[in-house]
Amino acid sequence: MVSLKDYQSDIDIKWCPGCGNFGILAAMKDALVSMNIAPEKLLIISGIGQAANTPHYLKCNMFHTLHGRALSIATGAKIANHDLTVVMNCGDGDCYGEGGNHFISTVRRNPDLTLLVHNNKVYGLTKGQASPTSDLGMVTKMQHHGVISESFSPLTVALALGAGFVARGFSGDEKHLSQLIQEGMKYKGLSLIDIMQPCVSFNTVNTFAWYKSRAYYLEEANHDPGNFEKALELSRQWGDQIPVGILYKKEKPHFTDRIHSLKAGSLISRTYNSAKLDQFLARI
Repeated sequence: MVSLKDYQSDIDIKWCPGCGNFGILAAMKDALVSMNIAPEKLLIISGIGQAANTPHYLKCNMFHTLHGRALSIATGAKIANHDLTVVMNCGDGDCYGEGGNHFISTVRRNPDLTLLVHNNKVYGLTKGQASPTSDLGMVTKMQHHGVISESFSPLTVALALGAGFVARGFSGDEKHLSQLIQEGMKYKGLSLIDIMQPCVSFNTVNTFAWYKSRAYYLEEANHDPGNFEKALELSRQWGDQIPVGILYKKEKPHFTDRIHSLKAGSLISRTYNSAKLDQFLARI
C-alpha cells in the first residue's frame, strides 16, 4: 500500500507562509495515497512559476519544462506511455497566458491528463502583476490604475471547446479538493480543475476569507454535471457567489483512442526497427 511517506521529498518548500499552494500540495498527496498510485507510476509536469515548483516537493517522476509548455510535454508523455498517470501543475499565467494556445489545443485533443491550475489571479513568481484571470479594475503593483482587460474565463472557454471534465476547487478545503483530484484522475480524458489559490503576498483582494464567504458546493446544490447549458451558466458565475465542484462531466473518446496506430499500445512497447525507418526515409 502507498503511504504519504512514499511521496515525501527532502527539498525545502520555498512558498510564502500561508500560501494557497500548500493546500493544493496536501490535497494532491491525499488523492495519490487514497488512489494507491505508486510514485514510479506517476509523472508530474509543470511550467514556470510558484505553482510549477510543486513537483519538486513530491518524490516521483517529474519534468519541469518551459513557461506555458507543460500541456504539450504531458501530451507527448501520455502518447509514449499510456500506463503513466500524468498530472500537470500550472499557474494561471503559465497555463492561460504563455500557454494559452497550448491550453486550447489540449482541450480540443482531449488526452488522458489531469490539469491542476493554481489560479491566484496574479503572477506570483514575478511579484504580482496582473494575470489573464485578474478581475477587471483590480489594482496591482504594475496596474496602478486597475486592470483594463476583461478577465479570462478558463472554465467557459474549456466548455466551449468541448471539454469533458470541467471543475473548480478551493485550496482552503483540502478534503474536497482531494476528492475532485481523484475524480479528475479517474476520468478518461482531459480533466481541468481550476483551483482558487489565494496569494497572501500579492493579492489582497481574493483572500481565503473572500473565497470562503462566496464559495458554495455544487454537490449541495444538487447540480447535474451532465447538463451542459447549466454548466456553461455556472462557469460565468463569479463575484457574490462562486460555484465549487464538478461543473460538467461527459465521457468521450480521448486522444490516443483516436489515433489508429496507437490502438495496439504505447510507443514504448514497440520494437525499434531501423530498416523500416531507412526504407521510409528513402521514399521521401
